[in-house]
Amino acid sequence: MPTLIRHVEDRYEAAEDVFVDVLDEDETPAEGAVILSLTRFQAEGDALLGAGRAVGVRIQSDEAVEDLAYDLPRLAVVALVFPKFRDGRAYTSAHLLRKRLGYAGEVRAVGDVLREQAGFMVRCGIDGFAPSDGSTPADWAHAAGRFRHVYQRGADARAPVFEERA
Repeated sequence: MPTLIRHVEDRYEAAEDVFVDVLDEDETPAEGAVILSLTRFQAEGDALLGAGRAVGVRIQSDEAVEDLAYDLPRLAVVALVFPKFRDGRAYTSAHLLRKRLGYAGEVRAVGDVLREQAGFMVRCGIDGFAPSDGSTPADWAHAAGRFRHVYQRGADARAPVFEERA
């Protein structure tokens, strides 16, 4: 099982991934916890959830997270795909999940995930990371805490610098 980095309260820790990511659309989902594509979840999700399985959905950067609004309370994880490090659409999806849709489960960054993005990902509400650069939880914590001040509100509840000055 691949190792993940999870943001829990104010620390970063390594965690085993109990989910099997079903990448082949024709593959039969393995027993236990699975992550499916949005299309496959829409076709088979109710049956898997009805069987008492933990289910996650993988959202590509060109797919709308709003399509999951009804099912979010039943999902264990939403995996947002970063196809290239410079593609920022998944940041918007994470923010929408946390702030507009009120999703409280794990939001995981997968794909081309680099530690230089850590601070931005945490600010948007991502709390699970599958880094592609081999970084450790200590590397991730250092990168996420690199900047002391922030200038806008985010999903992480950090106070912007203008509030600190007041």
